[in-house]
Amino acid sequence: MSDTAIDTVAAVAEASRDAARLPLADVIVEIAARREEFDRLSHVPRDVIAKLKRAGVYRAATPKRFGGDALAPTAFLDMIERIAVADGSAAWVASFGSANVYLAALPLATQAQIYADGPDQVFAGGLFPVQAAQPADGGWRVNGTWKFASGCKGADWLGVGIGAAGPSAGVPGKPRTAVFRPHQVEIVENWDVVGMQGTGSHDLRVTDQFVTDDWTFVRGGEPCVDEPLYRYPTIAYAAQVLAVVNLGLARAALDVANQMAGGRKTTTGAPQLADRAYYRIELAKAEAQLRSARAFFYDTTDDVWQSILAGNPVTPEQTSLLRLAATQIAREGADVVQRAYRLGGTMAIYRSHPLQRLVRDAMVVTQHAFLGEGNFDGAGAVFVGVPPIPGYL
Repeated sequence: MSDTAIDTVAAVAEASRDAARLPLADVIVEIAARREEFDRLSHVPRDVIAKLKRAGVYRAATPKRFGGDALAPTAFLDMIERIAVADGSAAWVASFGSANVYLAALPLATQAQIYADGPDQVFAGGLFPVQAAQPADGGWRVNGTWKFASGCKGADWLGVGIGAAGPSAGVPGKPRTAVFRPHQVEIVENWDVVGMQGTGSHDLRVTDQFVTDDWTFVRGGEPCVDEPLYRYPTIAYAAQVLAVVNLGLARAALDVANQMAGGRKTTTGAPQLADRAYYRIELAKAEAQLRSARAFFYDTTDDVWQSILAGNPVTPEQTSLLRLAATQIAREGADVVQRAYRLGGTMAIYRSHPLQRLVRDAMVVTQHAFLGEGNFDGAGAVFVGVPPIPGYL
């Protein structure tokens, strides 16, 4: 595709930027009303994805040159946190609105084809386990099965992790990703978990598909787009957008705890919860815990972003703090949910109680590989000046 054609695509996309915008608050109200449906279906339906598109979620990481918003990370993270208060699964799926930062590593001509129909493109993928692909003339012959493709049933584009002998396959910790249209990929519907059921994180299966080199990229590789968002640490951002879901779940849990405190008659006839000192103390501690972790998270994010806007390269120390803050909010958020659950008493054990869903979803966030306990070791290594664990930075 010529530079003129790329500019034409960009002009068309720019014209569509503000067409049919939908307030995110309206979409969140609908998400809250339909969250049981997401669990039952094991995915967020395409009509909800379409509304998230209209709210700007899936153009948040689209380059401005292709009509996207290329939002500051703090703005996008706040969007995901707000959605998570209504439903963790919907927020998790919406968080992949950030995944278009990966696509910035594709050649500009390929990106122009992706955004030819507009900036609101949903990219999802199952990158692991990386599967060996056979080199072919001008590309790769791909076969295999990949796990954890969150949001795959609502995606416009699907990526899978490939590797082969030699340097062309990628770099350690950063697999090469092959991009396909959904009709080229089989979704193996096997997502059956204790929490985040609505994310639809099914397996992907590809059978004897050919992909050209210009439709592959190295995750976290050098971007072909020169805009500030694409200088932000890619893998750290991927961890942040998932971790922030637990801030929203924790806020929802404290809202439930506050609602339970006043007015609900106890089973035994004892004083209402708001009149009990232990309840007030524990609620206040949980609130302080959540706000403290949240402040560290957003302050670190904004510091790095402002440094990028000032023209400074991102340092390993800054990337490490982003990883540390993400890991911290995942765990602190889950702990706040657990505290609210304990305050809920006997009533919270019922499947119909809102805290049940929040506890299950929050547990799943902490299990993600990007948010593992090893990140504390990685951050500590950076603090003391020794090499961190592979793949941390």
